[in-house]
Amino acid sequence: MSDRKERTLPGLLKEWAEGPLRESLAHLPERSPKFETDSGIPVERLYTPLDVGTIDYPEDLGFPGAYPFTRGVQPTLYRSRFWTMRQYAGFGAAAETNRRLRYLLGQGQTGLSVAFDLPTQMGYDSDHAMAQGEVGRAGVSIDTIDDMQDLLAGLPLDRVSTSMTINATAAILLALYVAVARRQSIPLGALSGTVQNDVLKEYIARGTYIFPPQASLRIATDLFAYCRNELPRWNAISISGYHIREAGSTAVQEIAFTFANGIAYLEAARAAALPIEEIAGQVSFFFNAHNNFFEEIAKFRAARRVWARIMTRRFKVNDPRALQMRFHAQTGGSTLTAQQPENNVVRVAVQALAAVLGGTQSLHTNGMDEALGLPTEKAATVALRTQQILAHESGAADTVDPLGGSYYLETLTSAIEERVWAYLERIDDLGGTLRAIETGFQQKEIQEAAFRHQRQVDGGARVIVGVNRFKDEAAEQGGPPIPIQKIDPRLEEEQRARLAAFKGRRDPRAVETALAAVGEAARSGSNLLPLIVRAVEDRATLGEISDALRGVFGLYRPAAGV
Repeated sequence: MSDRKERTLPGLLKEWAEGPLRESLAHLPERSPKFETDSGIPVERLYTPLDVGTIDYPEDLGFPGAYPFTRGVQPTLYRSRFWTMRQYAGFGAAAETNRRLRYLLGQGQTGLSVAFDLPTQMGYDSDHAMAQGEVGRAGVSIDTIDDMQDLLAGLPLDRVSTSMTINATAAILLALYVAVARRQSIPLGALSGTVQNDVLKEYIARGTYIFPPQASLRIATDLFAYCRNELPRWNAISISGYHIREAGSTAVQEIAFTFANGIAYLEAARAAALPIEEIAGQVSFFFNAHNNFFEEIAKFRAARRVWARIMTRRFKVNDPRALQMRFHAQTGGSTLTAQQPENNVVRVAVQALAAVLGGTQSLHTNGMDEALGLPTEKAATVALRTQQILAHESGAADTVDPLGGSYYLETLTSAIEERVWAYLERIDDLGGTLRAIETGFQQKEIQEAAFRHQRQVDGGARVIVGVNRFKDEAAEQGGPPIPIQKIDPRLEEEQRARLAAFKGRRDPRAVETALAAVGEAARSGSNLLPLIVRAVEDRATLGEISDALRGVFGLYRPAAGV
């Protein structure tokens, strides 16, 4: 026994490899000659203290609630309060989505999250030719202040936070929210929530942009300034890696490209003479949670460390709150399958647990049926119950960063960080985020990652249960195995009728004056938000305000091949 204690760890490891390991492999070969994460990071057979010997605990890990926040942004994390359970909802008309939101609150949801249809996202009213066939399909349709009032009817806006997933028209949707709160005599200082307001990722991954990037950055910084002055409890931006990941990126690309966008927003805020430490305190993030369990946990931990270092090294920020990377997570929509949709309940549970162990501040869990359509009430309830079981039954929320110190997890966290920094340096070398977007760098990187993934699925190297292995042919031939959410085909006609009636009840001169003021602010550089709030209160529509801005900023057309 004493001889064994005197031997070094490298020697013991070599003895193990040449003895028990070699003997085992001779009789039971491993499943693959190579193991790696979804980002292509090699996964070794075994991890020991030798793999984490270079980690400096105070500098690289620290303690929860302290720099570099690897172990979390709160000292006690979920021991004090569970993450916000924020189920995403939005379909049909405003009143219909309001019923779903109120139902979810009644089932124990602790925050609101609203999805908007494509016309609303693109700045078109429901009566526009571009909206035909899309009204209320991918989210709720919002044209007017009356629509927003119907959406929020009976909801305690001063006691529950609201997240709105909206980007190109974020300023207009926030203005509508503010206008409704004023109608209800709710102090603006009591409003809490987030507006996504991240249009840069639209150029990279999603496509629901309207204006050229510089104009979009200008609108985003106007929103920063407005929130700083009027909505102190509101997050002015939720910089989204979620949609980058949904487009096919790796976990490393998700973090790198999101942070590159974050750098661009803060640089724009600095150019607009906004105080970086204050603005950074209003910034939050929105990330995806996928199936590669340990990589996802490591991703969130690495992201906190990288962001804290970006803020200290690049922006010279010292305020601890401004260094904290606070984030909302949503389980991976692109991982869900139409085949054997009940399997998605398991996928969502694994992904949600990864987000919880990674320290998310709020979480949305997808419905099992979302590969087939918008979630039914039952599917949304099962998704919410998944969160509640994790919170109350799993024990995962009882200690902070429970996997911290794992040789594998810490090695993987450092590997992700190293690769994220490499991407950020490449983007800087290209001239920054906007220039990289214009040349199509991020888009091409994502496309190549998505192609590699699909090639692995098609070739069987990557197993998707129920899709390329363990298929149920009989069930697939029988049609959808579970009920799916259906949108009333009369919705679009009814929404257009409501819009026509709304326009018939307003003062055209007041609308014209308000829209002219918005256009003048766009030309002069004055903050747009107060003018947009006034315009929606004077009963201008979302489409009309968007048209006023289009008239000044123009439309973005990507270069050929991007």
